Amino acid sequence: MLIFHRKEISRQARYESYLVIYKVMRDYVFYVYILTNPTKTTLYIGMTNSLKRRLTEHLDKKGTSKSVTGKYFCHQLIYYEVFQYVNDAIARENQIKRWSRKKKELLINRSNPEWNLLNRDFISADYG
Repeated sequence: MLIFHRKEISRQARYESYLVIYKVMRDYVFYVYILTNPTKTTLYIGMTNSLKRRLTEHLDKKGTSKSVTGKYFCHQLIYYEVFQYVNDAIARENQIKRWSRKKKELLINRSNPEWNLLNRDFISADYG
């Protein structure tokens, strides 16, 4: 039984609070993504709740020393996964970051063997 401010709540109120919690949890989307540079020599793994916003931020830093992605021109999306829960996304990001480059390439190749750019799925900009 849930207790709010030391008061018991009715079964109906408890049910409604669970519905609110479920709806909030259900509406979140998190992404784990891999970016590369134009020569495909560098891989960057990240996690965000808005891939559109994050890709734009990476693109805006292109060629600057403000970030790793800017310094190495990593702004080309080649892989992403979608998660409902932030903890799952963080765990997956950390897992992939620990992998060797070869294992990361195998992951990318399973869903995107040509390493086609996926940026257009989220933003329309010049990212070449």
